[in-house]
This record gives sequence, C-alpha cells and structure tokens, in this order.
Amino acid sequence: MKHPIHHPRDQHDGNDKPVIWTVSVSRLFDLFRDITLEYDEQAEIEPIPLGFEDAVRHIRERLANERCDAVIAAGSNGAYLKSRLSVPVIIAKASGFDVMQALARARKITPDIGLITYQETMPALSEFQSTFGLNIVQRTYATEEDARAQINELKAAGIKAIVGAGLITDLAEEAGLAGIFVYSSATIRQAFDDALELARLTQLESHRGRSVPVADTLRAKHHLNDLRGDSAEMESLRQSITLFAKSPATVLIQGETGTGKELVAQAIHRAHPQMQGKLQAHHPFVAVNCGALAESLLESELFGHEEGAFTGSRRGGRAGLFESAHRGTLLLDEIGEMPLALQTRLLRVLEEREVVRVGGTRPIPIQVRIISATHCDLDSRIKDGRFRADLFYRLSVLRMTLPPLRARPDDLAPLAEWCLKHALAAMDVRPHANLHAEIARCIPLLAHYDWPGNVRELRNLMERLALFLAAEPLQALTPSLLARVAPELVRDAAMPTAAAGQAEESLQDVLTRFGGNRSATADYLGISRTTLWRKLNAIHIPTI
Repeated sequence: MKHPIHHPRDQHDGNDKPVIWTVSVSRLFDLFRDITLEYDEQAEIEPIPLGFEDAVRHIRERLANERCDAVIAAGSNGAYLKSRLSVPVIIAKASGFDVMQALARARKITPDIGLITYQETMPALSEFQSTFGLNIVQRTYATEEDARAQINELKAAGIKAIVGAGLITDLAEEAGLAGIFVYSSATIRQAFDDALELARLTQLESHRGRSVPVADTLRAKHHLNDLRGDSAEMESLRQSITLFAKSPATVLIQGETGTGKELVAQAIHRAHPQMQGKLQAHHPFVAVNCGALAESLLESELFGHEEGAFTGSRRGGRAGLFESAHRGTLLLDEIGEMPLALQTRLLRVLEEREVVRVGGTRPIPIQVRIISATHCDLDSRIKDGRFRADLFYRLSVLRMTLPPLRARPDDLAPLAEWCLKHALAAMDVRPHANLHAEIARCIPLLAHYDWPGNVRELRNLMERLALFLAAEPLQALTPSLLARVAPELVRDAAMPTAAAGQAEESLQDVLTRFGGNRSATADYLGISRTTLWRKLNAIHIPTI
C-alpha cells in the first residue's frame, strides 16, 4: 500500500493548534475527510489512509520527529492502533442510535439482516428486533479473516444485508451482499470533539510557563439562550443568572441530577460583562468533577505539583486547574464529594487568592471566579461532619437552586418537542407536520412520570423515540408507541386483566392517568375508542 505524502512538522514549531491524525481506510476515510472541513479552524488535521500494521509503522516513524496530540480511528483498526502506539488514540464508536438507524436502512432492503461487530454483540437489540419484525443475526469478529468467514456463513444462511463498519461493509459487498455502513456523522463529530479535548488537556502538561496557558482554550459552550422553557421558574432562573454574572462572588448551584447545573455555570460565565464578545484565551472556563477522581489525583489536578512531588510526577512540574482558569471561571462540580483534607486547602485558596503546588512552597497568585455545583444536601453533610461549614459559606455567597422538571410542567411539552426535533434532525429525518399535536396527545403520559433524571432523561428518551420514528417514517407518535419505547413511563400502571374486578381498577387507573382523555387511554391500551367505550360501559364507568 502506498504511504501518504506528508509534510513533516517539527515538535516545537510554535504552533499551538492541536495536531490530530485520522487513520482510516475504506468509506470511513471519506466520512473523516468531510467532517475534517468543519474543524479546520480548531486543529491541524491530517488524514492517514492506512490500516493496522502499515498505519502503526508509518505513525511511529513520524512521531520520532513530529508532533501529534491525538489519533482518531475506529473499529478493529482503532483497537489495533490503541494497543501499539504511545500517542493517545480516540476510537470512534458507533452508538446504539447509529446501529438502529443502520438497521432501519437495511430493513428497506430485506427483513433478514446480519450485524457484525468487533468482539462484542449488542444484546439490547432484541426489543428493536421484535418491535419491527426483523430477523437480526449478530456475529462478532477479531480479524479480517474472521470477518470474511462470518460474512460467508451469513450469506449461506440467506442473509441479504450486512450492517457493520467499513471493513465489514467492504467485505459484504465483495461477497455480493448489501453493506450498510454503521457510523453516522454525529458519531464522528463526537470523536473529533473528544480528540480536541484530549489534545488540549495534553497541552496543559506541555505548555507551562507561558503567559497564556493553552488550557484557556477550554471554552464555555452554552449560554443563556440554551436554557429552554418559558415557565415562571425558568424565567426567574434566567434573571438570577444575568444578575449573578455581574458579580465576581462565588456561586453555589444546587439541583438534582440532570437539571443542567454545568449549563447554568457556563451561562453565568458567558453572561459576565467582560466575557460578552471577548471569549478569548484570557477568559477560560475550566470544570472538574470533584467526585470522579481519587483524593491524591484531585489534589494534583486542582493545585498542580512540582517536579518530584510524588512517584510518577511530571518532569518540570505541572500547573493545576486553578492556574489554568486564571482570569476566568473554575467550576467545582459535585463539590459535596470533595474529601475533607482538600476542603481545607480549597478554603485557604479562597481566602488567600493564591495556590501552592503539591511539593512546592512558592505561592502563585490567581484571579479565578469559583462556581460550585452539587446534587447533595450540604446542610446534612455539614451536620455529619463531612463538609466544612466555613467552606460552605465561602462558596455560597450567591446561591441558586435549579427546579426539577416535575416542578415546571408547563415546560414539558415544548422541551419534549424541541429535543425530539433535534434528535430527528441529527438523523436527517424531517419531523411530521403535526408533531406539535402528537406531542400534546402524549403529555398526560409524560406528565405522570416523576423524571428522576430531569431534562437529561427527557432528552435521552426523545433520542430513543426518534430512532423508532425514523425506522417507520409514516407512523404517528401516539401514547401507545411512547409506552412501548419507554416502558418506564408506565411501569407502575395497572393493566387490564381477565378478572372483572381487576379490569375495573385497571381501566379506571389508566383513564385517570390520562386525565380522562378517552383517545389517549385507547391509544395506550392498544384498543379502539369503540372498544374502550364498551369496556367502560361494562364496568359502569360513565362514558360521557
């Protein structure tokens, strides 16, 4: 295979743009190339049209004299590179949505479909298979020879279409079968975003001592307009954000999981008068999850460390996130999970406005706006001795509590519609002209649910629902379809049974669940309105 032509880039050429190489063959190469155009301004991206050992040899030779911050690959090729290269490798992984969308395309060809994945099967497809009457035969592979053998076996069994990655679809078409490519543009974009984030974090450790840290390229992506909802609760929240943004005081954001605490923190950062229109390297937004790292690692991440501070510490030392967030905002997410020992160090930083790296003695002045977020009840943690009261008061000069989704029912319909439209658009599917009315019919079912995962859970549900609508473009969104796609919405609902007494209780419960709406009740039960009328008459429930 001919090696690509490239122009060597010295490791120290002064270029601060992340350097990313995409490694792919077959049709994935074209998808990488198309997406690369969207990231030209953010990174130096170069395609390498090689695979496996050829790619490894080529990259190792270039790394001797050139800089590369991250490599993007996929499937078995990505796994091969990851195990053999020293440079970070981001593996683009097809999501469940990608797979279901590919299966929907394959169904237009044949109901008998083969799905070949690298090393692991997807057990969760059984529900999708039964719902849409598909015969999906799943196989796995480890090598190209293995993949070819699996395809030949499926062909002998009468399978006409094969879903898989580039290698699989190429081999399927060689065998005279239809090859359905599993990767979507959204998945590849996510891989590029992950590579950019990893490259920037890598640069955190290699560009210390400059006047503007590379970490400052970490940006707040969200702003005030991303807070969806017209309820009084959301209007009050937006007003608080606008007000709080004018002050440099610390902010404590409390709220349940999925209510959008980081989104609000980013909105506060971007609404600050100095940030508007000037989101450049001088105003970084840096976030860290205090509950996701071990105590020693979190300490090093926050405060940095000097050379030799501990075994494995970076040569020359390393700046921490406080230094990286200088003149910007540092979000301490899940602050309630921070160990007590670090709470003491954090309190000192807040009081002195300077940090001392682990293993060091020199204080480093910082100017950072601190925003903290938590889903915990900090008052109870203070009583239990797990959180310092003095730190709490320093972190909560300004406070806001985000409303759970169940507390703002007026926002449920527009949020569901907005999320569903965006999920359909991501799959290049046009929503029904009457989608607004279809959502309205489903609101009684959605409103009955408590939404423990809040807006995040609603968004995930709408993405799941979009897959089923995309698979059957002509089907309407009905409460019965919603109940099939999201059984958690009705898990506790009593269903009709053969016994008359149980049937009376079940029908009454379901009717009550939908606020007396006969059409929604009939859709949910999967019966006609005439049949529902007869059943209600039989158990003496008024039908008018």
